[in-house]
Amino acid sequence: MQIETTPIEGLLIIKPKVFFDPRGYFFENYNQKTFEEAGLGNLYFVQDNQSLSQAGILRGLHFQAPPHQQGKLVRVIKGAALDVVVDVRKNSPTYGQHYKLELTEENFLMFWIPPGFAHGFLTLKDDTIFCYKCTGLYNKESEMGILWNDPQLNIDWGITDPILSDKDKENSSFQNFNSPF
Repeated sequence: MQIETTPIEGLLIIKPKVFFDPRGYFFENYNQKTFEEAGLGNLYFVQDNQSLSQAGILRGLHFQAPPHQQGKLVRVIKGAALDVVVDVRKNSPTYGQHYKLELTEENFLMFWIPPGFAHGFLTLKDDTIFCYKCTGLYNKESEMGILWNDPQLNIDWGITDPILSDKDKENSSFQNFNSPF
């Protein structure tokens, strides 16, 4: 497993070593020791989530406010997704900046998103299965969101009219957003 940093502190790209043979493939999708060696300490995952979406579905940008914040280790099991995060840590030099990464069943990439980031993804293929491990349990009262197409964030999703949930259509603009981090 190889761990790479990104231009935004705390975000990590994980490249597992994949072993192929005539039967298929095998890889470790999580190894605590590797994460400890990367300086992440002893992560404790308490919830796994999985979604199935058709192409053009956009979920996000979501996060949970303290004390129910979540770190997420995300990956695509089947299909492809454009994964996007926005730094919402007020004292961060990259506050308000975003980072995006394409996760696919072919590239096997995983993305570590620590607390303090709004997260969303756009599915690029039908029947995309997106999976994430969380360091905190879901708490409806602490759930927050930012508009996916906020002009201040200037995220190029590659789409102008995605399919959104009613909840995501009502997310806050970044200008009116008061970060709890």
